[in-house]
Amino acid sequence: MIHVIGIGLEGASGLSESVLNLVIGATVLVGSDRHLSYFPEHSATQLTLGDLTETIVAIRQQLIRWEVENKQSSNNYIVILVSGDPLFFGLGHLLIAEFSPEKLTFHPHISSIQLAFNRIKTPWQDTKILRTQSPGMETLIQALKQGVEKIAILTDTIYNPQAIAQLIGSLDLPNCYQFWVCENLGGKDERVQQWDIKILKNQVFSPLNIVILLRQSRSEIEPLDLSKIPTFGIPDQLFLSYSDRPELMTKREVRSLVLGELRLQPKQTIWDIGAGMGSVSIEIARLFPDSTIYAIEKTAVGTSLIEQNRQRFQVNNMVSIHGEAPDILHHLRSPHRIFMGGFGKNLSEILGICSIRLSPGGVIVLALETIEHLNTALNWLEQRKRIEGSWSYRILNIQLSHSVPINHLTRFSPFNPVTLLTITHHSLFA
Repeated sequence: MIHVIGIGLEGASGLSESVLNLVIGATVLVGSDRHLSYFPEHSATQLTLGDLTETIVAIRQQLIRWEVENKQSSNNYIVILVSGDPLFFGLGHLLIAEFSPEKLTFHPHISSIQLAFNRIKTPWQDTKILRTQSPGMETLIQALKQGVEKIAILTDTIYNPQAIAQLIGSLDLPNCYQFWVCENLGGKDERVQQWDIKILKNQVFSPLNIVILLRQSRSEIEPLDLSKIPTFGIPDQLFLSYSDRPELMTKREVRSLVLGELRLQPKQTIWDIGAGMGSVSIEIARLFPDSTIYAIEKTAVGTSLIEQNRQRFQVNNMVSIHGEAPDILHHLRSPHRIFMGGFGKNLSEILGICSIRLSPGGVIVLALETIEHLNTALNWLEQRKRIEGSWSYRILNIQLSHSVPINHLTRFSPFNPVTLLTITHHSLFA
């Protein structure tokens, strides 16, 4: 029989009486140097958990020896000491693969994740829990980009708190996270502290730590210092975004290309259809304070975000419009430029209204993520050109990647591909 016993940094004092008696009565005691040091007077044969393959072989040989010698009884058993819950990212998974279930009994201790969330007084049933070993870092990048609310990371010596903080800083996330480092949980030198990721680089942490990331609510986000914001290319993280769908934002790199394709000029009227949280509209409003931008969004949540961002960036030449295209478009001033970042199934109908309302010499730019939407737009264009030949277009396919630090190296993490379709209405009198 093998008893797999979870233990914390408090050592033997953290075990229940029944579990402690199991440890005391063990014939063979297996564990790391730290775990074995909790029982210095133990008389059992001791095996150090170093090379797992060698340890498994030694345990198997001991079981066979007892079987041959007919010593398989309740008085002869092996105890394996592990951290926390053996079946929670622990050795238990390997033991189940190596030994038949009837030979194993598990006695879990409180896991480090349980302790960490109780220390910071936060419910954790909805937490995404990750290990940093591959593909854990890839999963972490995706979780951060998706704006997962709670993330717990079991670190190691390579992917430590400093490396995770550096990764977060490189991603230019639209969401902000509280960054907690929980060290030596349950031990005498336990430390649980929230950190600013900008000052983590030179900090020293115990190797026994986990990182907790908590997405901040909008009320916790600091106001902007507008004097420090670039005139062009606002970082994504400065915008208030959909907390559960941050990927709906038009990313800074794509916004820059969109603004270039729009060929903006002063004193224009611009429609931003499907404005999301208003990032494109705000970029334009700041660049051209004498232009008027209508940020049109059909969802109430989006409209609220647009207004919050408008106030946050203190732009007064931008109007948040709650309504759905194409119906809402009839009530707006005719535009010189139109950007379409979001639309439903009625793309052709929206394009039809836009083509009628667009001023001569105007430009429409669509950000398309699917081949089907691109095909719909091109079919509409071909039909329009048969009626009126003063239309032209160009297609720009954007497949960008940005650098992220991984394991003291640097690799590229891709953005979702986007296709910009730029439609120009040429003035007949030009």
